[in-house]
Amino acid sequence: MLNYALRRVLLAVPTLLFISLVIFLLLEASPGDPLGDIPMTIPPEIRDRMREALGLGQAWYVRYVLWLQQFFWVEPLHAFDQIFGTGFSRGMQRIISFQTRSPAFDVIAQRLPQTLTVVGLSYVLGILIAVPIGIVSAYRQYSWFDQIGTFISMVGFSLPTFFTGVVLIIVFGIKLQWLPTIYDTTLRVTDWTSLVQQVRQMAMPVTVLALFNAAQISRFMRASMLDNLRQDYVRTARAKGLKERVVVLKHVLRNSLIPVVTVIALGLPAVFGGAIITEQVFKVNGLGQLLILAINSNDIPMVMTLTFIFAILIVAFTLIADLLYGLLDPRIRYD
Repeated sequence: MLNYALRRVLLAVPTLLFISLVIFLLLEASPGDPLGDIPMTIPPEIRDRMREALGLGQAWYVRYVLWLQQFFWVEPLHAFDQIFGTGFSRGMQRIISFQTRSPAFDVIAQRLPQTLTVVGLSYVLGILIAVPIGIVSAYRQYSWFDQIGTFISMVGFSLPTFFTGVVLIIVFGIKLQWLPTIYDTTLRVTDWTSLVQQVRQMAMPVTVLALFNAAQISRFMRASMLDNLRQDYVRTARAKGLKERVVVLKHVLRNSLIPVVTVIALGLPAVFGGAIITEQVFKVNGLGQLLILAINSNDIPMVMTLTFIFAILIVAFTLIADLLYGLLDPRIRYD
């Protein structure tokens, strides 16, 4: 398995470089000007100096190589300096956001806790809800529990998050006035009152995302369990006199988790990327909203950095899912 992991990591390097080049060329070809919002009264020579200061006067391949150097060398050095108090990155140019005129990674680090709090919690809740529902629905196929679970999962998967989010805002935020309609990103949990306030403002966005995630994962869990319950090894295990709980939870569940692990692993990068639509609906100051603002402002360094981080996460979690297959099913061998 170690050799397989090393081969996959080596293969991921050119893959990520190609992805970064494609992202850069797409952003380079996109319309718009980072200096389009500055006043028209600024003289052309000042505009040219501002473009030079932002690095826009250089050829695209020069800016691309410079960005690679900053992403893979300067930013890791800066993080090392922050942790250990060294000064290896002193004087080196970091990735600067056109919109905020500050390092892109610093802005991302400020937004990341909000995204992980809301989106991360909703994803964990979605998994904890979906897996038991999928198991029981498959084991008791066509029962009232299965019918209700199927209906709820179809509703949760079919309705877009912006619709369910608006419905919750109208019902619980405006009509009943139980929950706040706008997420307060400046809130700091210091006592019991602030904790309750934080839970109240997280309730609606977490519910919307958890329902969507649980609906998708429970469908995969149910289908995988139904497929394995009909296999010959299940009949053999029951014929040996094994308890039904052992057959279902040890043998069937373990094999059924293989496709579900893929769905969960590929969904994890979205936790770090943020729920773009839901964050916009509830005004959560997370990475999803940051990406939208960067695209609207033609902030190429920020968009490039965020999308490439998402690509790295997808490649990494895909590798983790492949390695987990060998742990769930001993028949799978990589060497």
